[in-house]
Parts: sequence; structure tokens; C-alpha cells
Amino acid sequence: MRHQWPGRAGFCDTSRAEGLMVRDNFLSFCIGLAREDVMRSSSRVAGAAVVLCMVLLSFGSSALVEPKSEVAAATLAWGQAIGEDDPEKVLPLYSEDAVLWGTLSPTVRADPAALRAYFVNAFKVLPGLKVAFGDQLIRVYGNAAVNTGYYTFSYTKDGETKSLPARYSFTYVKSGERWLIVDHHSSAMPSPPK
Repeated sequence: MRHQWPGRAGFCDTSRAEGLMVRDNFLSFCIGLAREDVMRSSSRVAGAAVVLCMVLLSFGSSALVEPKSEVAAATLAWGQAIGEDDPEKVLPLYSEDAVLWGTLSPTVRADPAALRAYFVNAFKVLPGLKVAFGDQLIRVYGNAAVNTGYYTFSYTKDGETKSLPARYSFTYVKSGERWLIVDHHSSAMPSPPK
């Protein structure tokens, strides 16, 4: 009998819940394989199959989910750095060759000095800047990832809290153990059509 591993289609692009479902399906597959092997040969082969499946599960289930959660954490770190009101906290999250098309910028910023100038200006123009993330769609492609979604900036101007809803795309590349931003586009959310 030929076995197929249910849930395999979601192997590379899966949420935590989907990852757990894949793990459970894989475990069921392993148990079925072991039972069939018992009928065909010996309990040693079945036991070895179960042990092998357990070892694979111990590595596989966290590996399925981990890159997305790492990218989500890198995005959250960016949001926390924005709240520090200090360009020197934000800039290390970008690669040396990063490109930024910022919400407040009429031009693309394509070198570290230009990115720094953008954030210096942003913190000056939007005092007390904070960001709150809405929905995020994270896709991982090996050592590259894209996070697309929306966020709302809030800041204080003339003693009044103001907000600026925007949409974004972050493109990340894994460098060692860190996910660095290589491309960041952000634009104000358009008004709904009338």
C-alpha cells in the first residue's frame, strides 16, 4: 500500500494552527505505517518507524512555523523601535542596501544616510510617534520573506493625538539569525471612494 502524508501542501507556508494540524496528520500517518508494518513484518520495524516519525516530528513542527513567527517578531521590533523616537534604534533593522519608500517621503531612500535622514525628519514632524499593526500577511520563501498589511501611526501635534492609517510591505532577507528589512514601502491609506 502506498502512503501519502495528508496536509503536505501547506508544508512551507503554514500558520501555527496549520503546522499543528500537519504534525497531527503526520503522526496519524506514522501510526498507520507502523500498524501496517506490524502486520507485514515484526514489531521491531514498527517500533523503529514510530521512533523515526517522532524524531522527525520533533524537528519538523517547529521548523514549519518558526520563520513566520520570526518575521512577525522582526516586524514587531520595528514597531517598538519606532516608538523609541530614535533613528539609531530603527536603522539596525534595515540591511545596508535597504530601500525605503516612506509614508512621508516624495522620493525613494536607497542608502543608509538617506534612511537616517528620513527617520530624523519623521520623528521631528510626528512627535511621540507610535505604530499599531492591523492585519499582517506574512509569506516566507526560504531566506526571504514579505509582510504586507496595514498599520496606524499615532503622534501628538499641538497637544492633540492624531492618527495616520497606512498600508505597508516589508521585504526581509535572513542574515545569520536576523531578518533584516531590504525593502519597505509605506503609503497613507486612501479614502474610500465616494
